[in-house]
Order: sequence, then C-alpha cells, then structure tokens
Amino acid sequence: MTPSEAEPPYPVTPDGRYFVVRGRLWRRSNPALGPRQRATLVEALMRARADVRRALRAGARDAERDARARVHRAKVGLGERGPVWWSDGAPDFNRKMARNTPYAEWYSRVMRET
Repeated sequence: MTPSEAEPPYPVTPDGRYFVVRGRLWRRSNPALGPRQRATLVEALMRARADVRRALRAGARDAERDARARVHRAKVGLGERGPVWWSDGAPDFNRKMARNTPYAEWYSRVMRET
C-alpha cells in the first residue's frame, strides 16, 4: 500500500476536500494530480520547508522569504492553496473551524465517535 492509499491520520470530510486537525479544516491535495506530478511537487515542498528551517536558524531573512515563497508555490501546485480544485462552485473553507462551516454536523458526529 502506498502512502496515498493508506488510511489518513486525520478525519477527512465526506467529499474528500479537507482533513481536520484540532477542529480546523485544511484543504487536501488535488486528487486529479498524476503520481509523478504529485511526487515532484511534494519533493519541492519538502525541500522548501527544509530551506525555511535552515534560513530561520541562520537568521537569513532573504533566504527565508525565498523559501517561504517556494513553499507557497508548491502548495498552490498541489491544490492546497490558491484556486480550488473542484468545479461545482462550492466555496473554500480552508483554515476555517469545522464547527463554523457546513461540515459542522458531520464533524460533531466524528468527534462523538472518537
């Protein structure tokens, strides 16, 4: 089983658009991405995150700013930020508290079951 096929460690909304961490919705990657494209973007994301850590330790503000921009670009490419990857016109609730969204009832049930 590949990591993308494994059971997600956090609850995933019934429509598969978000996962929930500490009550907050986070947009999932675009499932339409091909495996090679996804792997390339994830690799770029991990490299950029490591560069952010190195820049922070070194106090290198310009390098940090560049690395954070690369993190953002990779996340946009993955569909986790920027324009939504679904086409039904539903709004984006990324980074919103689940209890304050149309997912509130579902999330309440999930929390009762755990």
